Amino acid sequence: MNTSATPRIALITGANIGIGRVTAVRLAQQGYTVFLAGRSAQRTQAVIDDIHALTGSPHSAFFLPLQLDDLSSVRECAALFLARQLPLHLLINNAGLAGLKGQTRQGFEMAFGVNHLGHFLLTQLLLPTLKASAPARVVTVASRAHLMAYQGLDWAALQQPTRSLTGTAEYGVSKLANILFSAHLAKVLAGTGVSTYALHPGVVDTEVWREVPRWLRPVLRLRGLLTPEEGAQTSLYCALQAPADESGLYYDKSRVKTPSRIAQDSQLAEQLWKQSLQWVEATS
Repeated sequence: MNTSATPRIALITGANIGIGRVTAVRLAQQGYTVFLAGRSAQRTQAVIDDIHALTGSPHSAFFLPLQLDDLSSVRECAALFLARQLPLHLLINNAGLAGLKGQTRQGFEMAFGVNHLGHFLLTQLLLPTLKASAPARVVTVASRAHLMAYQGLDWAALQQPTRSLTGTAEYGVSKLANILFSAHLAKVLAGTGVSTYALHPGVVDTEVWREVPRWLRPVLRLRGLLTPEEGAQTSLYCALQAPADESGLYYDKSRVKTPSRIAQDSQLAEQLWKQSLQWVEATS
């Protein structure tokens, strides 16, 4: 438990269910004040109540409204946090979806817009505070599903509705983007005291799969789904224990793992960074 006079602050997206919920509770038990960013205040309240009961403090957990499929909402979420004038020691880009087809409010492919671009903008808006709060960390929940995106990024497709039948191909692309983003973020933040980590949590039995077609769900279960408690372990390791000099690396089972060849492409990572900046600036 952290007993320092200055509280440690963590912001976690998608923390009302699954591995995000477990991560938030565990961090609160470690002494962090946690901000749970998500779509539903009502669904998040149960987690906040649990954290308050566990910590014995009514000031250990707070809700922030956030819809990652709307960049305006991302900006509003960041503004609400920044208005509190608090430090930020941990940003955990945890929320994600798979199988939901269509486009975001600003016209990006749904999985890419939610899983990558929304988190990209949120991170950008919070970077000054993270740097001012150093040592700090940015943890991004990616997936081994990035292996499906062996052809890289189709820039045109990222601005079109989901094409595949199940949406899993686009999910893989979004997870590739997560790893590329985290790797380039480490370069941007070199020397600032802010380290970054991407990770595969395992194939976890959570609501991330709620939009996947029903006929595909038994296939996922045959692969052996982890519990949210098991799935949160690598997120917690990256948040609390991973060496700072391993910034920008990809983790699986709380160990450094080499991602796909294309996920190691530093030129593609830089191109994604620049394109993402252009896209979010164009929607401001």
